[in-house]
Amino acid sequence: MSETAIRNLLARMTETWNAGDSAAYAGLFTDDADYITFFGLRLTGRQAIEEVHRGVLAAGIRLAGDGAGDGGDGGETRIRLLTDDVGLVVSGGSSSVNGEPAPGRASVVTMTALRTPDGWRFASFQNTRVTRVPTPPADGRPSQDTRAGQA
Repeated sequence: MSETAIRNLLARMTETWNAGDSAAYAGLFTDDADYITFFGLRLTGRQAIEEVHRGVLAAGIRLAGDGAGDGGDGGETRIRLLTDDVGLVVSGGSSSVNGEPAPGRASVVTMTALRTPDGWRFASFQNTRVTRVPTPPADGRPSQDTRAGQA
C-alpha cells in the first residue's frame, strides 16, 4: 500500500507541475521540506518551494514521463521503503520548454517521502543534472577548480 501511495504522490507531482500550479505543487511537500533545485539552489519549506516555482512554471517548463514509474528518460523509478512511514525514491527526469524538448535537462531526482497525518508528502528533494564525466588530463590532475564560482 505504501509504495502505491508514493507512486500516486509522484503522479500528483507531475500533474501539478504540468498544470503550472505552484501552490498545489508545493502542497505535496512537508512544511519544513529541504529542496535542492536543478541548479543547486537550496530551498527550505513549502513557502519557498512555491515562490521559486511560480516563475519556473510560468516559463512553460513541463515534465516528461508519467511521474508514477516512468522517469521520463526511459529509466524506472525506484522506491525503497525504509520504514512503514518513510520511503526513498530515485527517479530519472527530463523536461520540455513550451512543448519543445530541452536538451541538457536530464536529471536524477532523489526524494524522501514521509507519511504524515495529511497523507504522504515529500520531506526532501534533490535534483541532479546528468552530465558526461569529463576526461581527465594525461597527468590525472584537474586543470582547474571546477567548484561553482571558481575558474
